[in-house]
Order: sequence, then C-alpha cells, then structure tokens
Amino acid sequence: MKLKLSAVSLGVLLVMLLTYGPSQGADKSPIRIAYLQNDIHQLACWVALEKDFYAQEGLDVKVAGIFKAGPELMSAFAAGALDVGYVGMAPATTAVANKAARVVVLAQVNGEGSALVVKKDSKLQAMTDLKGKTVAVPGHATVQDFLLRKALTQINLTPQQTHIMVIKPPEMIGALRGGDIDGFIAWEPFPARAVTMEVGRVLMASQAIWKDHPCCVLAADARFLESRAEEAKKMVRAHVRATDFINQNPGEARQIGIKYTGMDEKTVSLAMKNVKYTYLLNVEAEKEYLHFLNQWKYIRVEDVQAFTAQFIHLQILSDVLKR
Repeated sequence: MKLKLSAVSLGVLLVMLLTYGPSQGADKSPIRIAYLQNDIHQLACWVALEKDFYAQEGLDVKVAGIFKAGPELMSAFAAGALDVGYVGMAPATTAVANKAARVVVLAQVNGEGSALVVKKDSKLQAMTDLKGKTVAVPGHATVQDFLLRKALTQINLTPQQTHIMVIKPPEMIGALRGGDIDGFIAWEPFPARAVTMEVGRVLMASQAIWKDHPCCVLAADARFLESRAEEAKKMVRAHVRATDFINQNPGEARQIGIKYTGMDEKTVSLAMKNVKYTYLLNVEAEKEYLHFLNQWKYIRVEDVQAFTAQFIHLQILSDVLKR
C-alpha cells in the first residue's frame, strides 16, 4: 500500500521540512513531535507539554505537526519531517511493513477508547443491523478499521456486506447528522461528542469488541533512535510521567484535554471514561494486528515474530520503569 498525500498535506510537509530539515542527530536540534488532532487518546503528550515534563528531562521538544488521522502522520515520518509521534499502532505497523517509513514503537499510549456510533433516532440496535449500511472509519488499516472488521466477523458478517468508507473524524458527526452515513467508528472524543450533541448514540464501545486492546503508541523514527538514544529514553520517561499524572490527577488532566480539543467538559469527561491510559506494551496484541493486516492485504509480513521483535522496542521502557 502506497501512502498518499493530499496537496494540502504535501504543502504542510514541505513547510515542515524547510523549517526543521531532516534530523541530523545534532544534540541541540529540537525534537520534532506530532500528534492527532483532538485525539483524547494522546492526552499524555498534551500533559507532558503543559506540565513541562519534556523540559524537565532536558529536552527541547517542538510540535512539528498535528494530523487528522494516523496515515497522514506516518506520511510525515516517511518524509523525514518527524522524530517522534503519537499515532495508532495499526497505521504505524502498515507504514513500516510496506517500507514507507522506518519507525520503532517505544511505549503504548492507551488501550480501548473507540466506539461505534449510529444516529440517535436510528432503528439500528445491534451489529447485525449494519448489514447493507454505510459505516465510516478514519482510514484503511487504522485501529478503528480493524475493530469494525473484527466486530462484523464476530457476528458472521463479512465487511463486504457493509459499505465501509473513509471520513476523517472531525467530519464524521456532520456526515452522520446529514444522513451521508449510517454510523461511524472513531477514537474519543468524537463518539462522546456525537452523544453530547445529541446527534448519535453508542452502538458498541471498542472494549466490547476486543477488551483491553491497544490503540495508540509512542513511535520514534529509527534514525532518531539510533543517533539520539539517550533523548529517546528521556522522551519515554516524560511519557510515563504524563501517563501516571493522568491516572492520578484526572480532573487536572481533563482540563488539559479540554484546552487541546476545544470541546466542552461534559464531552471530554465522557470520552476519558472510555479510555485506558497506559504505557505498558502489548506484544501479543501487535501480532494479532499483523495477522489482520496480512489477511486484508494491507501488508505482507511472512515472519510475524521477527517483525514484532524489530518493530517494538521493549528495552527503553523497561529501563525507564526500573528506575
């Protein structure tokens, strides 16, 4: 699968490259980080920025991109415009497997945290009712695409019996309200926002599809990890501190989530209840992702064990947690 850039995305990447240039491993160059727009999964990144955890680790971190979906963020990695990113496990896996980018996963960011939403007044009451209906996902090979196909398979429906289309999460609620789609599956806080706006209701939360499933991860460009390993470790340490802060101070963390999403407190509070914030890596779950991506021909990985061993870097997180 070739990663495609829109004209706008390409323009943004060119500006980023001209501004920062490719990472040369210089100790004093800023660490270029990116995250997904309004993605409450990635609250740890915002907490680390707001609480100066990166600075306290002696790091100079600059936000070099805010993207609408994981495949776009991975395109920025492919262009050499990022050093570190908060992104879904599935698009990161797809990009690396297809040799479109060289990134390594350093830590998990969250578990669960997505939901399948249908219109509030819809007659759809169960997954079986989605047969012949149109359901939006954030992108092919995203975690949400995986979850939808997994859920359909669990009730003996094939994805071909449901029309799956790609819509960026910020546009999903409008498409649902307008009747362009019958439902969508997205990361939080978009499902919660559909509920608080009284446009949609949750048909199935992702934990009902796959309990404790991993979702977003902290990924680093392989060249950055090779040339700036100590800074990579400090990035992981800041991420661990931020994740612990969320779990220990949910009220303050919620206010940071409100600031970065621009959404109201009721929506952000509801969204956070559907997310498990954790940095612990789930290697076995990554293998399941790989089998799924192979099955749907998004990738072709013959040795899942070997790929996982190279893709998921366990040592840095282990070292950080020992301290």
